[in-house]
Amino acid sequence: MSKTGRPRHDTVNMNCFQRQLRRTAPMREGSRNELVTPPVRSRVNGWSFPLHAFQLVAWLIYCYMAVVGFGIYIPLLPPPWSYAAYCVIGTAFLFHMVVHLAAVCIDPADFSVLARKNYSNPMPVLDKRKHPHVIHNLHCYLCEVDVGPKVKHCSSCNKCIADFDHHCKWLNNCVGGRNYWFFFVTVVSAVLGVLPLVFIILFVFIEHFLNPGVLRTAPQFQNMRENGTWLAFLPLAPVEMSSAGILTLAFITIMLGVASLLLLSHLLGFHIYLLMKKMSTYEYIVRQRHMQSIRELEGGTNQSTTTNVTSLQNLPPVETSVECDTPLSGRSSTLRYPDRGQIASRLSGPICSEMDSFKQPTGDADENLCYEPNVPTPTLPDEVVMADPAGGGAKAPNTEHRSMASAEGVPIAQNQLGSSVTTLTDEHQ
Repeated sequence: MSKTGRPRHDTVNMNCFQRQLRRTAPMREGSRNELVTPPVRSRVNGWSFPLHAFQLVAWLIYCYMAVVGFGIYIPLLPPPWSYAAYCVIGTAFLFHMVVHLAAVCIDPADFSVLARKNYSNPMPVLDKRKHPHVIHNLHCYLCEVDVGPKVKHCSSCNKCIADFDHHCKWLNNCVGGRNYWFFFVTVVSAVLGVLPLVFIILFVFIEHFLNPGVLRTAPQFQNMRENGTWLAFLPLAPVEMSSAGILTLAFITIMLGVASLLLLSHLLGFHIYLLMKKMSTYEYIVRQRHMQSIRELEGGTNQSTTTNVTSLQNLPPVETSVECDTPLSGRSSTLRYPDRGQIASRLSGPICSEMDSFKQPTGDADENLCYEPNVPTPTLPDEVVMADPAGGGAKAPNTEHRSMASAEGVPIAQNQLGSSVTTLTDEHQ
């Protein structure tokens, strides 16, 4: 209860069926209202503040590879190979820089947003009580425009992106229909530029131990008497470096280049796969989450079934007493659990036939005593009891029914409408 006496409503949980609904910003814990406040203004492109740390790392790696490659190791190659390396790797690096800048600078917003959007105006506040989703029925309640079916509202850029694919932290910009191919070519050009550079640096590292004279063919090395001194930034601004410095930078550059190639190759292969499947990154993620939910549901069902089977296997053993009746088509038996009483069930004909063979009444009293306990026979209302000269009781010929005790296996006599009827024919006739 709040101080005003009204019941306080907890913050609406955004988790629905284990799926997080789209929202523009994380909801603060302990919030007492349902208003979601996005960033104050939308971002124009990748150069809009705040800048991401991955974006700065990407440009630092690019600059480091360019300076080390073109300033130290490519000039050490023999003349025919150095010219080819300048052309191939230089073209790849220059082309990568152009497409990289284009992917960062392009505004990927939807055309309806570009037509009405004024990035200097603050964004409105989304009321989740009125609009549970930012985009509902192809209308964005933050950008206040009608959008297409593949348009998504990016919470980082705080605007609707046409043909939304994903938000790239390395570009610090959304990747959509307007800049997707610039992003794709950026990845391809990065792979084509780093791969030959790693091989060249590896060649220099190996030749430094095997045949260092191959790497000292530049005219500036002729005036140097010490073989342990190397020159960098040839031919414009030669700078002396030690052999240890050359090898250390080579090792660091090779490790950095291999790590970059692994990441870039994985990213390139993933987007080639998406292009073959005609899917976007967003659609792929949604599909994987859906499949994961199905697997979790099936796993829970299988676990429930295993628990039920285990509980059935732990049931106590049962005691059975069988009653057979030849004239009836079905066979009945009585099952007794120690704590659940008696349960009637049916037995097949062959089982009852085998049990009938145990009892064949004859004139000998010894045989009768071997197969059946001597239990007094109850009298039914419609029976006529006749005195037996031996002291026992004999039934009339029209009522030759015997009783069965459910617990001891003694026959129970029931009427013609009962479920368990036992009729025994006197074989002494």
